[in-house]
Amino acid sequence: MTSENPYHDRLEGGILIYTAGGKSGQQTLAGINSRLIGQRLLGFPIHGFVQIASRRDKSVGPRRWQYLGLLQYLRHYPDTQLDSFGKVRQVWLFEFKIHTEPQVVPLALDAAISSEVLLASGQTVFNPDDDEVVFDGRFQNTTNIEQIEQVRSKLLALEARKFEFFIKDFLLHCGYTEVCVTKFSADGGVDVNAKVGVRMWLFANTLVQVQAKRWLHSVGRKEVAELRGSLQPFARGAVVTTSHFSRAAINEAEEKGKNPIALIDGFTLSRIVIEEGFSVTN
Repeated sequence: MTSENPYHDRLEGGILIYTAGGKSGQQTLAGINSRLIGQRLLGFPIHGFVQIASRRDKSVGPRRWQYLGLLQYLRHYPDTQLDSFGKVRQVWLFEFKIHTEPQVVPLALDAAISSEVLLASGQTVFNPDDDEVVFDGRFQNTTNIEQIEQVRSKLLALEARKFEFFIKDFLLHCGYTEVCVTKFSADGGVDVNAKVGVRMWLFANTLVQVQAKRWLHSVGRKEVAELRGSLQPFARGAVVTTSHFSRAAINEAEEKGKNPIALIDGFTLSRIVIEEGFSVTN
């Protein structure tokens, strides 16, 4: 039995994460890939569909696709993925906001309806900090990038709740104590509580509260601010994700006068997992 592709296009919290066209080799921003970016300036409609059944499933009939709604381009950025041969390649990820209303969009009116939807959602307001996704050097010469991406692909394949328990087990492995996973609520708050162990003696017994995001799309300012608002007095906060952080998220985490929030992206997390000799099991 073949395992599910951990990089498959995903729906996460009203966001569609789409890997650009090109199934092999290094992807480029050409053709339809470059066309998608133009929505921000031209406002043309983009319709989203999800395949609900395989072509091999004869019981479904001709309706194999379900309409998601109109899509609003948010951002695009380079990422790394393993191809079918286990080799790392560069791809481009696109993030779209899904507008589920109106549920029916006549093709003869889709341009006008799309313009109204995009205008109402603030499509014309551009914040470069929200648009930019920041990386930690994965596109530089990293000798073990394939090994790191192998670990990240396993983390991406975990269910969201299992990822929280992975973080718990990994913190215990790294010497943290009194580690526990909080009640699952999907509310953007604290997912894992832990206390710093004696190995980090300067901060021993400090309460650390972690928000775990098993996401493919980037983490923004909103998630960092939500965690800070959920922290117990004197606790230190951290957002750990399998994806990346926007510039706005980093600015929020480091803003002067506020409790700083540690940010660990998927590339950094995977590298530390390897350095600590820890394994990822589904």
